[in-house]
Amino acid sequence: MIGLPDFPWDRLTPLKELAQSHPEGIVDLSVGTPVDPVPAVVRQALADASDSPGYPLTYGTERLRSAAAGWLRRRHGVTLDQADVLPLIGSKEFVAWLPTLLGIGSGQRVIFPELAYPTYDVGARLAGAEPYATDGLLALGPERVPLVWVNSPSNPTGKVLPAEHLRKVVSWAREHGAVVASDECYIELGWEERPVSILHPDVCGGSHEGLLAVHSLSKRSNLAGYRAGFVAGDPALIRRLLEVRKHAGMLMPAPVQAAMAVALDDDEHAEEQRARYAARRAALRPALEAAGWEIEHSTAGLYLWASNGTDCWKQVRALADKGILVAPGDFYGEAGGGHIRIAVTASDERISAAVRRLQ
Repeated sequence: MIGLPDFPWDRLTPLKELAQSHPEGIVDLSVGTPVDPVPAVVRQALADASDSPGYPLTYGTERLRSAAAGWLRRRHGVTLDQADVLPLIGSKEFVAWLPTLLGIGSGQRVIFPELAYPTYDVGARLAGAEPYATDGLLALGPERVPLVWVNSPSNPTGKVLPAEHLRKVVSWAREHGAVVASDECYIELGWEERPVSILHPDVCGGSHEGLLAVHSLSKRSNLAGYRAGFVAGDPALIRRLLEVRKHAGMLMPAPVQAAMAVALDDDEHAEEQRARYAARRAALRPALEAAGWEIEHSTAGLYLWASNGTDCWKQVRALADKGILVAPGDFYGEAGGGHIRIAVTASDERISAAVRRLQ
């Protein structure tokens, strides 16, 4: 059996029950799951494509790939051919299986940030490789490394990596034969800072060699339930991944492909959703600060990375006593032991309830 860690959210169950016992109900800010409606234009596209009796293509439709390439160009200054896009059944499956898909295995390291989404670690373990969390990538020396993950804006901290830092990562990776996979699922949610893609010419010098950018529509378009994402970048890597995914039967349903293409073409609904998150964040952040929490980083994304100076589980309990459930920072690595992650994805009514309770 592969040595996988315990699923972290199971450890939160007793405190979730405590928060649920609040007379006015739980305010669940522990998971960044969308709560707002799927845009009508996307639902209509899904319905219109629902008569899909045949098998979809692993590669997706050209319509979908062109929509993804157009979105990258329009919104993020990235120019690539539609052939260099591959649809994903949500981005999490890709994060978990990328080391395996690339043939990484025993005796090889998969590198990811010290504070990170737990699935980077899980993906390395599934492949039989060594998970290695470090923020000191550039100090690793001459070691050959097959895969490096970067995540900007960060989950959990909301930290943005500037173009200069990403350039150094790309340069190091090319010198050491590493693929750089950039998890950019929150890229459209920059607040005080604007995130930049690993595929932007200011970062990669116009060459996508060795680079993969992973994107999701879960947050931008409320499509978490659709499992709609894509990866784009190095043409050779995309072809290699496509061949393996064909054998594995990793097929995005045809109606979801149609809905995703429409969602990527439409910026209006994304701006409306962004405004909702901005308003919730603007209400919740000062309430937390007034209640004794300091917010660190959190210049982008859907989370507030906070600390009141005590152990993360004590902080989770203190808020659970108020009926507010948040995530302990050690879910994301040992370096998070003094912090909590607070999602701003609850409804307006629940965010307002949390603000009242913090007062």
